[in-house]
Amino acid sequence: MNIILTEHFIESLGKIVDFIAKDSEARADKFADDVFATIQSATFMPKKYRKNEFLGDENARDIIFKGYVITFCIKENELEVLEIFKENLPSFY
Repeated sequence: MNIILTEHFIESLGKIVDFIAKDSEARADKFADDVFATIQSATFMPKKYRKNEFLGDENARDIIFKGYVITFCIKENELEVLEIFKENLPSFY
């Protein structure tokens, strides 16, 4: 299964990593690595994650990761990662 990262996801993750890096570059790098490892693991049985309640699509799912929500959509042989957020709701909601 291929992983597609949307530009919106990349921008959001960049902001989070930049914020963490103000305190510790090493922690910021580890956080980013862990996010990508978590997304990679979702390619195996992606429907085990909770349904996204806002998008109204059976294939829209959420991964809960260290208090963040990673929203992705399951497409034919693709996992499209849409957003990562914490307390703020993303613009597509």
